[in-house]
Amino acid sequence: QVQVVESGGGLVQPGGSLRLSCAASGDFFFFYDMGWYRQAAGKQRELVADITTGGRTNYAASVSGRFTIYRDNVKNTMYLQMNSLKPEDTAVYYCNTPRENLPWGQGTQVTVSS
Repeated sequence: QVQVVESGGGLVQPGGSLRLSCAASGDFFFFYDMGWYRQAAGKQRELVADITTGGRTNYAASVSGRFTIYRDNVKNTMYLQMNSLKPEDTAVYYCNTPRENLPWGQGTQVTVSS
């Protein structure tokens, strides 16, 4: 079964950028549609971007135009390039399939603050 490890989070000022990585171990990563989720304190986890095996992407309205999701099936890694970050982007970010059928990783904390 595919397992995932998220990395790349940190503290950034409003307007800054970060790139998150989701490294997958196990077989057949390239068979999975994948997505980036986030969970802010006191809120439910939400899907912010997803990408199909063929590279088609979708974004939540709150991040559209600022975030870019992409994947490298050779490296078994998915990325989330986050630009023009806002304080409301502060959350723990996770990766999983859009059906949430992989074990959840520990996530990576993103904090946007001046």
